[in-house]
Amino acid sequence: MKHLLALVIAGFFPLQALAGDAATDPLAELIRPAGDSERSEFKWINRLIVVFADTPADPRFADQIQLLERDLPALADREVIVLTDTDAAAMSPLRRELRPRGFMLVLIAKDGTVSQRKPFPWSVRELTRSIDKMPLRQREILERQRGG
Repeated sequence: MKHLLALVIAGFFPLQALAGDAATDPLAELIRPAGDSERSEFKWINRLIVVFADTPADPRFADQIQLLERDLPALADREVIVLTDTDAAAMSPLRRELRPRGFMLVLIAKDGTVSQRKPFPWSVRELTRSIDKMPLRQREILERQRGG
């Protein structure tokens, strides 16, 4: 009986450690479902990358998420939140507003304007280059170089 109890208790510790890491890791929250999110919720706080697909089985959607996950720190440095919407029937607020057809990636600036729309996956390198050309990002870079 003692061995069984010890085995059960030992089984919970790794799961607790994983749950604790996910809760404390800011990168874990970077990619999340769009749900009922609206553009205005993030205005002046975060840049958005919205990834649309009609189904999570879309290979372009899977490729895009893989590309984004390769360099999450670069996205976090640029204050990017990635929202995913793979349910065309649900007609989320972002889907109604941005009207995707099949797969679509949308880059939205901090001021809420749509910067890019792409019908194919984009690498983090391409996305960060586009973000780094935005006037507000240029200002953030200058402020960081000046030390505040």
